[in-house]
Amino acid sequence: MVSTGNIQPVKIEEEMQNAYLDYAMSVIVSRALPDVRDGLKPVHRRILYAMHELGMTPNSPHRKCARIVGEVLGKFHPHGDGPVYDSLVRMAQDFSLRYPLIDGQGNFGSIDDDPPAAMRYTEARLAPVAQEMLANIEQDTVPFAPNFDDSIQEPRVLPTKLPNLLVNGTTGIAVGMTTSIPPHNLGEVCDALVYIIDHSELNDEGNLIPGVTVDELLKLVKGPDFPTAATVKGVQGIREAFETGYGRVTLEAKTEMEEDKSGRSNIIVKELPYMLNKASLVEKIALLIKDKKVEGMAEVRDESNREGIRIVIGLSRTAQKDRVLNNLFKHTPLRTAIFYNMVALVDGQPRVLPFAESLYEFIKFRQTVIVNKSIFELKKAKDRAHILEGLRIALSNLDAVIDLIKKSADVEQAREQLKAKYDLSPEQAQAILDMQLRRIASLEREKIETEYTNLQKLIVELESIIASPKKVLSAIKDETQSLKERYKSKRRTVINKEEAKVYTDEELIPNRDVVVTLSNRDYLKSIPLDNQRLQRRGGRGSRGQVVREDDAVQHLIIADTHDRLLFFTKSGRVYMRKCWELRMDDSKATRGVPIINVINIDQNERISAMLAVPNIQADMEIVLATKLGQTKRMALKRFANIRSNGLIAINLKEKDELVSVKLAHSSDDVIIISKNGQGIRFPVAQMMQRSRTASTTRGIRLVNNDTVISMDIAVDEAHILTLSEQGFGKLTPVSSYPVHNRGGQGVRAFRITEKTGPLAAAEIVANTNELIVGSAKAMVIRVALSEIPSLGRQTSGVMVMRKLGADDRVVSVACLTDRANEASDN
Repeated sequence: MVSTGNIQPVKIEEEMQNAYLDYAMSVIVSRALPDVRDGLKPVHRRILYAMHELGMTPNSPHRKCARIVGEVLGKFHPHGDGPVYDSLVRMAQDFSLRYPLIDGQGNFGSIDDDPPAAMRYTEARLAPVAQEMLANIEQDTVPFAPNFDDSIQEPRVLPTKLPNLLVNGTTGIAVGMTTSIPPHNLGEVCDALVYIIDHSELNDEGNLIPGVTVDELLKLVKGPDFPTAATVKGVQGIREAFETGYGRVTLEAKTEMEEDKSGRSNIIVKELPYMLNKASLVEKIALLIKDKKVEGMAEVRDESNREGIRIVIGLSRTAQKDRVLNNLFKHTPLRTAIFYNMVALVDGQPRVLPFAESLYEFIKFRQTVIVNKSIFELKKAKDRAHILEGLRIALSNLDAVIDLIKKSADVEQAREQLKAKYDLSPEQAQAILDMQLRRIASLEREKIETEYTNLQKLIVELESIIASPKKVLSAIKDETQSLKERYKSKRRTVINKEEAKVYTDEELIPNRDVVVTLSNRDYLKSIPLDNQRLQRRGGRGSRGQVVREDDAVQHLIIADTHDRLLFFTKSGRVYMRKCWELRMDDSKATRGVPIINVINIDQNERISAMLAVPNIQADMEIVLATKLGQTKRMALKRFANIRSNGLIAINLKEKDELVSVKLAHSSDDVIIISKNGQGIRFPVAQMMQRSRTASTTRGIRLVNNDTVISMDIAVDEAHILTLSEQGFGKLTPVSSYPVHNRGGQGVRAFRITEKTGPLAAAEIVANTNELIVGSAKAMVIRVALSEIPSLGRQTSGVMVMRKLGADDRVVSVACLTDRANEASDN
């Protein structure tokens, strides 16, 4: 490359790299990151210093914020007025800073993210605690540098006594790095500073040697203390931040349960996580209610006032409070994460600072400030003592000095003669010439002597402080304890050592009873039980599922959303899904979803039985019955781990199918009912407990092409409900069925006629008041049990469900348990 004139060729890659690095460092040092010493960014430091220069002390009247912003822009901060005013506003907000540095008057915004009034309307002055950041700034305690146009000087750092970096915290985004330091309690931080001073050794340079452990600090500083209070869940993130400078803290809103005058429960939110917009939170909760993403919430109201936060979340009468609250924590910022990323400028360079190191850096800075202050005061004291020494000489030779001055031609001659005769400095000679006549009075002479003596003592004291790091540390300790006494406040944020529980999707689902139906064409559907209204027996029922003309409801069970659903195929295979994983339809008039979309079932397989299991690990057994009267008994735990492609539950003979599956105990009796109205009762113990792949045993002997339609577990105090295909049904006491040995023909259970048609369903009725009957055409009726009479085994029963057409028939029945009834009533 050839040079042309004064133009020097450069590589564009190097120029861009250097320019970007210069820009990045400018942002890091001059805008985005705080100084470890005073915890301030340049704009905040300039605002506080400008207010100090304008005399806006805590005792002075408030003055317009526009005046402050203009002062900052004109003298120190060559940027826009918007960022300056925004920074000023934040330092005045008691919900943004734990210890506000500015005392504002007027509208300075709200926790709802309402904007502040324009700067021409608001007024401000320094808060009392801000005085602690500016104390002794005129005493050469901190370095000054030229402002942007070299017209005046501005401080590079404030000589703060307040550990502002930790007490008020900060956030900032620079180029390639960020900082996030939560606020802490002033009293706790002061205790930590004093503890470090008392328990650390000095090195040869007079600085403290780090040695205080994290465990010792955690006994003094419990963790962050936010202006909006709330609760910290767990201490592991705090410990990590104290050790490394990085950590994640879970912050949770403070909530309470409350009942209103009508007896309805409400969730009351009284404290919010730090920097959370209350208005947007209420809007998000309202949206959850509207979209029904969280069940159990009826309304949300913001009743906050000047006394504090109060958000009222009204619950429905059937709401499960804990699950609603857990869902709120998951789906809203009522539980949020606050991150420690303790990056600050140390000697102009960004560094990650563990908690203890930031305290040591602050103490080191205060040592420098106190030494500089002592040097300034020492020089001032020596200068004054020097003047007083000259005055003492003059007073000791008063007549001669007066005579010398009287005989001098002018002031210059008098000054020179005083310097020569009494060996005085120019300053001493001038002080004698400026001395007032009243100073020659004996009382005034005594004051000069007293002042001189006190100054000598002060000089000795200041020299000893400057020469002794221990005395400097003692002074820091005294001022820190004094600071704590003046500005300490009770901790607002509660530290809960118990970590925030991460809830699974299942744990967030409320317990709710649902009706699960499966059509003949394998469409599966789940609807809330309370969507099915109670009717009288003999009614037509209401539509429970939309089906095609050639479809029919084949199976119907009632389950809790937290039950495990076991699907048994006719070929003897079993599949499992959690009930809450089924899509719940609020409308009854839908078809549901194909079961192949729910379980990995082969297209040629058909479901023959569904079973709802509350606890798959329970000490219970499963009893299976087939179409040809075969039975099998197995432990429920054998079905705890079912693969997605299912497991073999029973090996069947040719032309046989699995018909019914029930939960039982070994002490129970089994009742098997056939299509032609035969029934047999025998003990479960007569069936040996077998493995999944073992063979079956005979349960009932069938004749005349009869087949099994149902098998259930007998309860002596209960009844057995039998329903025919034409809708006739009755209740028969279980005690009417004698106990026989397994494998017999049994006794008559229902008198079959042409009018009733063969039996379609049978169910043991216990601890229930209602039942649900389903037809082939998807009609569903919910009937009170009291509507159905108790009759003997030899009868045909009464009309329970009136069929809707010649091709319709009853296909299923399900009884509501007490738990289902309670949920429905509520």
